[in-house]
Amino acid sequence: MNTSLHNVIRQAEQIILGKPRQIRLALACLLARGHLLIEDMPGVGKTTLAHVLARTLGLQFQRIQFTSDLLPADILGVSVFQRDEASGGEFKFHPGPIFAQMILADEVNRATPKAQSALLEAMEEQQVTIEGMTRPLPAPFFVIATQNPAHQIGTFPLPESQLDRFLMRIQMGYPDAQAERGLLSGVDRREIVAHLEPQLGGEELFALQQQVRQVFVSPALLDYIQAILRYSRESAQYTHGLSPRAGLALLSAARAWALLDGRGTVTPEDVQAILPGVVSHRLQAVGAYQKPDGDALAQALVEAVAIP
Repeated sequence: MNTSLHNVIRQAEQIILGKPRQIRLALACLLARGHLLIEDMPGVGKTTLAHVLARTLGLQFQRIQFTSDLLPADILGVSVFQRDEASGGEFKFHPGPIFAQMILADEVNRATPKAQSALLEAMEEQQVTIEGMTRPLPAPFFVIATQNPAHQIGTFPLPESQLDRFLMRIQMGYPDAQAERGLLSGVDRREIVAHLEPQLGGEELFALQQQVRQVFVSPALLDYIQAILRYSRESAQYTHGLSPRAGLALLSAARAWALLDGRGTVTPEDVQAILPGVVSHRLQAVGAYQKPDGDALAQALVEAVAIP
């Protein structure tokens, strides 16, 4: 593994105790140039993970607290008329918090669909169109959105079109006994985060993202991914199958996972490792009121689809 990546993971594990898999999945998502959705109960470390990644990777960071009265202009920015005695005045654009390298969309499902939709163009095309003018966003651009379970009061579920913009969806889960004891007896995690030193620079991160694209994928591995996509579409277990975008997400995330392991070739085990995060928000079981656990979905696909 790249030394800088090893340092990133090691530093993050000192803050987010007992969650090495979630940390690696989040980092793989970023290396694959995707966006991450973290869904879980309040207080399990969703926001802390976003802060840790931003500090450790040395990214410009902005947090947007999504509430029911949030407006698209609060996210994207607004033009304000400024008077000038010589020219009479003009409108000057004041950029919103979306113009940062890493965005934490905190409790994204507490905002109305109108406010949620302000993220769509930014996440898909890394640009925003405001008052008829297209403005590019910084590179790299990465959105981490957190959301509380849909059954909680005051939530607006994300539509499938927006969920599909996230490369991965993960859950933090409760810590085990040893990790929780460390949290209870240790220093406040927010104090530690404030003193973290960046382990990667912007140029090095960009180079790693380019390196992910060079990780070799064999024709047999592509056959395996296509078999998973085909099974999800033909099986009567799901309301609809995985889209071509989901297939691209599987491929890029598996490449990133292989790079984190220090390998230049993707294996079926890499696909299986990232499968829960990629499919959990894209597949819906027939007759299920809520999306099932990602690990259960992935396990069913792994058992149903043979490795070529």
